[in-house]
Amino acid sequence: MFVKNIGLQYYRNYGLLRLESLGDVNLILGQNAQGKTNLMEALFVLAMTKSHRTSKDKELISFDAPAGSAQIVAEVERKYGDLKLELTLSPQGKKARINGLEQRRLSEFVGSLNVVMFAPEDLEIVKGTPGIRRRFLDMEIGQVQPSYLFHLQQYQKVLLQRGNLLKQLWGKEAAGKELLEIWDAQLIEHGVKIVKKRKQFIKKLQIWAESIHRGITNGGEELKLLYVPSFGEREEEDEAVLLDKFMLKLSQTRDQEIRRGMTLTGPHRDDLSFFINGREAQVYGSQGQQRTAALSLKLAEIELIHEEIGEYPVLLLDDVLSELDPYRQTQLIETFQSKVQTFITATGVEGLNADKLKGASLYHVHGGTVEL
Repeated sequence: MFVKNIGLQYYRNYGLLRLESLGDVNLILGQNAQGKTNLMEALFVLAMTKSHRTSKDKELISFDAPAGSAQIVAEVERKYGDLKLELTLSPQGKKARINGLEQRRLSEFVGSLNVVMFAPEDLEIVKGTPGIRRRFLDMEIGQVQPSYLFHLQQYQKVLLQRGNLLKQLWGKEAAGKELLEIWDAQLIEHGVKIVKKRKQFIKKLQIWAESIHRGITNGGEELKLLYVPSFGEREEEDEAVLLDKFMLKLSQTRDQEIRRGMTLTGPHRDDLSFFINGREAQVYGSQGQQRTAALSLKLAEIELIHEEIGEYPVLLLDDVLSELDPYRQTQLIETFQSKVQTFITATGVEGLNADKLKGASLYHVHGGTVEL
Protein backbone atom coordinates (compact mmCIF):
# COMPACT_ATOMS: atom_id res chain seq x y z
CA MET A 1 0.00 0.00 0.00
CA PHE A 2 1.46 3.34 -1.04
CA VAL A 3 0.17 6.92 -0.95
CA LYS A 4 1.36 8.41 -4.24
CA ASN A 5 0.11 11.95 -3.59
CA ILE A 6 -2.13 13.92 -1.27
CA GLY A 7 -4.09 17.15 -1.58
CA LEU A 8 -5.75 19.26 1.09
CA GLN A 9 -8.30 22.03 0.70
CA TYR A 10 -9.01 24.23 3.71
CA TYR A 11 -8.09 21.53 6.18
CA ARG A 12 -7.07 22.95 9.58
CA ASN A 13 -4.40 25.62 8.92
CA TYR A 14 -3.89 24.61 5.28
CA GLY A 15 -5.44 26.53 2.39
CA LEU A 16 -4.56 24.58 -0.75
CA LEU A 17 -1.83 21.96 -0.58
CA ARG A 18 -0.70 19.35 -3.08
CA LEU A 19 2.19 16.94 -2.46
CA GLU A 20 3.22 14.81 -5.43
CA SER A 21 5.63 11.88 -5.78
CA LEU A 22 5.75 10.93 -2.12
CA GLY A 23 8.58 8.63 -1.12
CA ASP A 24 8.98 5.42 0.84
CA VAL A 25 10.06 7.44 3.88
CA ASN A 26 8.81 11.02 4.20
CA LEU A 27 10.37 13.20 6.89
CA ILE A 28 8.22 16.24 7.71
CA LEU A 29 10.15 18.89 9.65
CA GLY A 30 8.98 22.08 11.31
CA GLN A 31 8.53 23.88 14.60
CA ASN A 32 5.51 23.24 16.76
CA ALA A 33 2.08 24.63 15.72
CA GLN A 34 3.06 24.96 12.05
CA GLY A 35 0.95 22.13 10.65
CA LYS A 36 3.04 18.94 10.81
CA THR A 37 0.55 17.02 12.91
CA ASN A 38 -2.34 18.42 10.85
CA LEU A 39 -0.86 16.78 7.75
CA MET A 40 -0.50 13.45 9.56
CA GLU A 41 -4.01 13.80 10.94
CA ALA A 42 -5.35 14.35 7.43
CA LEU A 43 -3.92 10.99 6.33
CA PHE A 44 -5.46 9.36 9.40
CA VAL A 45 -8.84 11.01 8.75
CA LEU A 46 -8.75 9.85 5.13
CA ALA A 47 -8.23 6.29 6.36
CA MET A 48 -10.66 6.28 9.29
CA THR A 49 -13.10 9.14 8.40
CA LYS A 50 -12.51 10.50 11.91
CA SER A 51 -9.71 12.24 13.74
CA HIS A 52 -7.55 10.75 16.47
CA ARG A 53 -7.40 14.20 18.13
CA THR A 54 -10.99 15.47 18.21
CA SER A 55 -14.54 14.20 17.86
CA LYS A 56 -15.71 17.54 16.42
CA ASP A 57 -15.42 17.60 12.63
CA LYS A 58 -15.90 21.35 12.51
CA GLU A 59 -12.45 21.73 14.10
CA LEU A 60 -10.95 20.13 10.98
CA ILE A 61 -12.33 22.82 8.67
CA SER A 62 -10.31 26.01 8.17
CA PHE A 63 -11.90 29.26 9.35
CA ASP A 64 -11.11 30.63 5.87
CA ALA A 65 -12.93 27.87 3.94
CA PRO A 66 -15.06 29.77 1.38
CA ALA A 67 -17.72 27.06 1.16
CA GLY A 68 -17.47 26.10 4.81
CA SER A 69 -16.03 22.70 3.90
CA ALA A 70 -12.68 20.92 3.74
CA GLN A 71 -11.44 18.15 1.50
CA ILE A 72 -8.74 15.51 1.59
CA VAL A 73 -7.79 13.78 -1.66
CA ALA A 74 -5.15 11.12 -2.28
CA GLU A 75 -4.19 8.54 -4.86
CA VAL A 76 -3.36 5.24 -3.21
CA GLU A 77 -1.59 2.35 -4.86
CA ARG A 78 -3.08 -1.00 -3.86
CA LYS A 79 -2.17 -4.48 -4.99
CA TYR A 80 -5.42 -4.68 -6.97
CA GLY A 81 -5.05 -1.25 -8.59
CA ASP A 82 -4.88 2.45 -7.81
CA LEU A 83 -7.66 4.19 -5.88
CA LYS A 84 -8.52 7.86 -5.86
CA LEU A 85 -9.90 8.63 -2.42
CA GLU A 86 -11.83 11.80 -1.62
CA LEU A 87 -13.29 12.81 1.71
CA THR A 88 -15.27 16.05 2.06
CA LEU A 89 -16.01 17.49 5.50
CA SER A 90 -18.80 20.00 6.00
CA PRO A 91 -21.23 21.10 8.73
CA GLN A 92 -23.80 18.81 7.07
CA GLY A 93 -21.57 15.76 7.48
CA LYS A 94 -19.03 13.78 5.48
CA LYS A 95 -19.07 12.52 1.91
CA ALA A 96 -16.63 9.87 0.73
CA ARG A 97 -15.79 8.87 -2.83
CA ILE A 98 -13.71 6.07 -4.28
CA ASN A 99 -12.68 6.63 -7.89
CA GLY A 100 -15.40 9.27 -8.16
CA LEU A 101 -18.19 7.05 -6.80
CA GLU A 102 -19.85 8.28 -3.62
CA GLN A 103 -20.08 5.63 -0.92
CA ARG A 104 -23.45 5.09 0.73
CA ARG A 105 -21.90 4.49 4.13
CA LEU A 106 -18.62 5.71 5.57
CA SER A 107 -17.97 2.15 6.76
CA GLU A 108 -17.74 1.15 3.07
CA PHE A 109 -14.96 3.72 2.63
CA VAL A 110 -12.94 2.75 5.71
CA GLY A 111 -10.30 0.19 4.77
CA SER A 112 -9.51 1.74 1.37
CA LEU A 113 -6.41 3.18 3.02
CA ASN A 114 -4.94 1.37 6.03
CA VAL A 115 -2.72 3.26 8.44
CA VAL A 116 -0.97 2.65 11.74
CA MET A 117 -0.53 5.84 13.74
CA PHE A 118 2.09 6.09 16.47
CA ALA A 119 2.00 9.35 18.45
CA PRO A 120 3.33 10.32 21.89
CA GLU A 121 -0.08 9.69 23.44
CA ASP A 122 0.13 6.09 22.22
CA LEU A 123 2.88 5.54 24.77
CA GLU A 124 -0.03 5.81 27.21
CA ILE A 125 -1.72 2.70 25.79
CA VAL A 126 -0.06 0.56 28.44
CA LYS A 127 -0.25 2.85 31.49
CA GLY A 128 -3.15 5.12 30.51
CA THR A 129 -6.88 4.79 31.07
CA PRO A 130 -9.03 1.87 29.80
CA GLY A 131 -10.70 4.30 27.38
CA ILE A 132 -7.38 4.75 25.54
CA ARG A 133 -7.04 0.99 25.11
CA ARG A 134 -10.65 0.54 23.98
CA ARG A 135 -10.18 3.30 21.42
CA PHE A 136 -7.03 1.57 20.19
CA LEU A 137 -8.96 -1.66 19.67
CA ASP A 138 -11.89 0.06 17.98
CA MET A 139 -9.70 1.97 15.52
CA GLU A 140 -7.54 -0.97 14.52
CA ILE A 141 -10.26 -3.61 14.24
CA GLY A 142 -12.47 -1.20 12.29
CA GLN A 143 -9.83 -0.82 9.59
CA VAL A 144 -9.75 -4.49 8.69
CA GLN A 145 -13.32 -5.48 9.60
CA PRO A 146 -15.90 -2.92 8.42
CA SER A 147 -18.72 -4.90 10.05
CA TYR A 148 -17.11 -4.15 13.40
CA LEU A 149 -17.65 -0.43 12.82
CA PHE A 150 -21.33 -1.04 12.06
CA HIS A 151 -21.90 -2.92 15.31
CA LEU A 152 -19.86 -0.36 17.25
CA GLN A 153 -21.89 2.55 15.87
CA GLN A 154 -25.17 0.78 16.59
CA TYR A 155 -24.02 -0.15 20.08
CA GLN A 156 -23.09 3.43 20.88
CA LYS A 157 -26.50 4.69 19.71
CA VAL A 158 -28.32 2.11 21.86
CA LEU A 159 -26.03 2.86 24.81
CA LEU A 160 -26.97 6.54 24.64
CA GLN A 161 -30.70 5.82 24.43
CA ARG A 162 -30.54 3.24 27.20
CA GLY A 163 -28.64 5.67 29.43
CA ASN A 164 -31.29 8.33 28.92
CA LEU A 165 -34.00 5.84 29.84
CA LEU A 166 -32.16 4.69 32.97
CA LYS A 167 -32.05 8.28 34.22
CA GLN A 168 -35.83 8.50 33.81
CA LEU A 169 -36.61 5.22 35.61
CA TRP A 170 -35.42 6.09 39.11
CA GLY A 171 -38.39 5.80 41.44
CA LYS A 172 -40.78 4.54 38.74
CA GLU A 173 -43.04 1.49 39.02
CA ALA A 174 -41.81 -1.82 37.56
CA ALA A 175 -44.23 -1.50 34.63
CA GLY A 176 -42.30 1.56 33.46
CA LYS A 177 -39.17 -0.55 33.14
CA GLU A 178 -40.49 -2.81 30.37
CA LEU A 179 -39.11 -0.50 27.71
CA LEU A 180 -35.64 -1.23 29.10
CA GLU A 181 -35.89 -4.82 27.88
CA ILE A 182 -36.17 -3.59 24.28
CA TRP A 183 -32.95 -1.61 24.60
CA ASP A 184 -31.33 -4.53 26.43
CA ALA A 185 -31.96 -6.84 23.46
CA GLN A 186 -30.33 -4.42 21.02
CA LEU A 187 -27.43 -3.69 23.37
CA ILE A 188 -26.75 -7.40 23.74
CA GLU A 189 -27.05 -8.08 20.00
CA HIS A 190 -24.36 -5.57 19.02
CA GLY A 191 -22.30 -5.84 22.20
CA VAL A 192 -21.71 -9.57 21.77
CA LYS A 193 -20.46 -9.03 18.21
CA ILE A 194 -18.01 -6.37 19.43
CA VAL A 195 -16.65 -8.51 22.26
CA LYS A 196 -16.20 -11.56 20.02
CA LYS A 197 -14.30 -9.61 17.37
CA ARG A 198 -12.11 -7.94 20.02
CA LYS A 199 -11.16 -11.29 21.50
CA GLN A 200 -10.28 -12.71 18.09
CA PHE A 201 -8.22 -9.62 17.23
CA ILE A 202 -6.30 -9.69 20.52
CA LYS A 203 -5.54 -13.38 20.10
CA LYS A 204 -3.91 -12.69 16.72
CA LEU A 205 -2.21 -9.53 17.98
CA GLN A 206 -0.74 -11.49 20.89
CA ILE A 207 1.13 -13.80 18.52
CA TRP A 208 2.87 -10.92 16.74
CA ALA A 209 3.42 -8.72 19.81
CA GLU A 210 4.96 -11.56 21.81
CA SER A 211 7.46 -12.38 19.07
CA ILE A 212 8.36 -8.74 18.39
CA HIS A 213 8.74 -7.91 22.08
CA ARG A 214 11.00 -10.88 22.60
CA GLY A 215 13.20 -9.66 19.74
CA ILE A 216 13.37 -6.06 21.02
CA THR A 217 14.37 -7.24 24.51
CA ASN A 218 16.83 -9.85 23.19
CA GLY A 219 14.75 -12.61 24.74
CA GLY A 220 14.76 -11.01 28.18
CA GLU A 221 11.04 -10.30 28.43
CA GLU A 222 7.81 -12.07 27.58
CA LEU A 223 4.77 -9.92 26.76
CA LYS A 224 1.21 -11.16 27.23
CA LEU A 225 -2.03 -9.39 26.26
CA LEU A 226 -5.17 -10.22 28.20
CA TYR A 227 -8.68 -9.03 27.40
CA VAL A 228 -10.59 -8.02 30.54
CA PRO A 229 -14.34 -8.27 29.79
CA SER A 230 -17.08 -6.84 31.99
CA PHE A 231 -19.09 -10.04 31.51
CA GLY A 232 -18.24 -13.63 30.63
CA GLU A 233 -14.88 -15.34 30.54
CA ARG A 234 -11.77 -13.91 28.96
CA GLU A 235 -11.38 -16.67 26.36
CA GLU A 236 -15.05 -17.37 25.59
CA GLU A 237 -16.01 -16.57 21.97
CA ASP A 238 -19.21 -18.56 21.45
CA GLU A 239 -21.90 -15.97 20.67
CA ALA A 240 -24.73 -17.91 22.31
CA VAL A 241 -22.78 -18.23 25.55
CA LEU A 242 -21.71 -14.58 25.47
CA LEU A 243 -25.31 -13.51 24.84
CA ASP A 244 -26.58 -15.45 27.87
CA LYS A 245 -23.85 -14.08 30.13
CA PHE A 246 -24.39 -10.49 28.97
CA MET A 247 -28.13 -10.83 29.58
CA LEU A 248 -27.52 -12.33 33.04
CA LYS A 249 -25.09 -9.55 33.98
CA LEU A 250 -27.55 -6.85 32.90
CA SER A 251 -30.30 -8.41 35.01
CA GLN A 252 -27.99 -8.60 38.02
CA THR A 253 -26.98 -4.94 37.79
CA ARG A 254 -30.32 -3.47 36.71
CA ASP A 255 -31.27 -1.91 40.04
CA GLN A 256 -27.80 -0.44 40.44
CA GLU A 257 -27.89 0.94 36.89
CA ILE A 258 -31.24 2.66 37.52
CA ARG A 259 -29.90 4.23 40.72
CA ARG A 260 -26.78 5.50 38.94
CA GLY A 261 -28.44 6.30 35.63
CA MET A 262 -25.84 4.53 33.47
CA THR A 263 -25.06 1.19 31.81
CA LEU A 264 -22.47 -0.61 33.92
CA THR A 265 -21.87 -3.71 31.77
CA GLY A 266 -20.76 -4.10 28.16
CA PRO A 267 -17.81 -3.61 25.83
CA HIS A 268 -17.72 0.11 26.71
CA ARG A 269 -16.46 -1.03 30.15
CA ASP A 270 -13.93 -3.64 28.99
CA ASP A 271 -10.15 -3.31 29.18
CA LEU A 272 -6.89 -4.75 27.90
CA SER A 273 -4.10 -5.75 30.31
CA PHE A 274 -0.40 -6.19 29.62
CA PHE A 275 1.88 -8.58 31.49
CA ILE A 276 5.67 -8.60 31.26
CA ASN A 277 7.27 -11.76 32.63
CA GLY A 278 4.03 -12.50 34.44
CA ARG A 279 3.71 -9.12 36.17
CA GLU A 280 1.14 -6.49 35.24
CA ALA A 281 2.96 -3.81 33.25
CA GLN A 282 0.46 -1.06 34.12
CA VAL A 283 1.32 -1.45 37.81
CA TYR A 284 4.80 -2.93 38.04
CA GLY A 285 6.45 -2.09 34.73
CA SER A 286 9.14 0.57 34.48
CA GLN A 287 8.64 3.45 32.06
CA GLY A 288 11.09 1.80 29.69
CA GLN A 289 9.19 -1.50 29.84
CA GLN A 290 5.88 0.25 29.27
CA ARG A 291 7.24 2.09 26.23
CA THR A 292 8.73 -1.10 24.82
CA ALA A 293 5.38 -2.84 25.23
CA ALA A 294 3.61 0.03 23.42
CA LEU A 295 6.21 -0.12 20.63
CA SER A 296 5.78 -3.89 20.32
CA LEU A 297 2.04 -3.40 20.08
CA LYS A 298 2.34 -0.88 17.23
CA LEU A 299 4.80 -3.03 15.31
CA ALA A 300 2.48 -6.00 15.81
CA GLU A 301 -0.36 -3.95 14.31
CA ILE A 302 1.64 -3.54 11.11
CA GLU A 303 2.15 -7.29 10.76
CA LEU A 304 -1.42 -8.15 11.71
CA ILE A 305 -2.90 -5.80 9.12
CA HIS A 306 -0.57 -7.34 6.53
CA GLU A 307 -1.77 -10.78 7.59
CA GLU A 308 -5.44 -9.73 7.36
CA ILE A 309 -5.43 -7.86 4.02
CA GLY A 310 -2.25 -9.06 2.27
CA GLU A 311 -0.68 -5.57 2.21
CA TYR A 312 1.31 -3.51 4.64
CA PRO A 313 -0.39 -0.38 5.97
CA VAL A 314 1.06 3.12 5.83
CA LEU A 315 2.91 4.04 9.03
CA LEU A 316 2.45 7.49 10.59
CA LEU A 317 5.01 8.48 13.24
CA ASP A 318 3.97 11.81 14.73
CA ASP A 319 6.70 13.33 16.92
CA VAL A 320 7.36 9.94 18.45
CA LEU A 321 10.94 9.10 17.40
CA SER A 322 12.40 11.76 19.67
CA GLU A 323 10.46 10.19 22.56
CA LEU A 324 12.31 6.90 22.10
CA ASP A 325 15.89 6.15 23.09
CA PRO A 326 18.38 5.34 20.28
CA TYR A 327 17.94 1.57 20.70
CA ARG A 328 14.15 1.68 20.36
CA GLN A 329 14.45 4.16 17.48
CA THR A 330 16.67 1.70 15.65
CA GLN A 331 14.25 -1.16 16.28
CA LEU A 332 11.37 0.89 14.89
CA ILE A 333 13.21 2.23 11.85
CA GLU A 334 14.60 -1.16 10.89
CA THR A 335 11.08 -2.59 11.02
CA PHE A 336 9.58 -0.19 8.48
CA GLN A 337 12.53 0.37 6.15
CA SER A 338 12.09 -1.25 2.72
CA LYS A 339 8.71 -2.61 3.79
CA VAL A 340 6.24 0.07 4.91
CA GLN A 341 5.69 3.55 3.48
CA THR A 342 6.29 5.87 6.40
CA PHE A 343 5.58 9.49 7.32
CA ILE A 344 7.61 10.96 10.17
CA THR A 345 7.19 14.37 11.81
CA ALA A 346 9.85 16.03 13.94
CA THR A 347 10.95 19.53 14.93
CA GLY A 348 14.41 18.77 13.54
CA VAL A 349 16.85 16.00 12.79
CA GLU A 350 18.45 16.37 16.22
CA GLY A 351 17.67 13.38 18.35
CA LEU A 352 16.89 11.22 15.32
CA ASN A 353 18.98 8.35 14.05
CA ALA A 354 20.10 10.25 10.94
CA ASP A 355 22.13 7.37 9.53
CA LYS A 356 19.06 5.15 9.49
CA LEU A 357 16.97 7.83 7.74
CA LYS A 358 19.30 8.51 4.83
CA GLY A 359 17.38 8.75 1.57
CA ALA A 360 14.19 10.00 3.18
CA SER A 361 12.18 12.63 1.27
CA LEU A 362 12.36 15.90 3.24
CA TYR A 363 9.48 18.36 3.63
CA HIS A 364 9.63 21.60 5.64
CA VAL A 365 6.37 22.91 7.13
CA HIS A 366 5.88 26.53 8.09
CA GLY A 367 2.57 28.25 8.77
CA GLY A 368 0.46 25.83 6.74
CA THR A 369 2.80 25.71 3.74
CA VAL A 370 5.10 22.85 2.78
CA GLU A 371 8.41 23.23 0.95
CA LEU A 372 10.75 20.56 -0.33
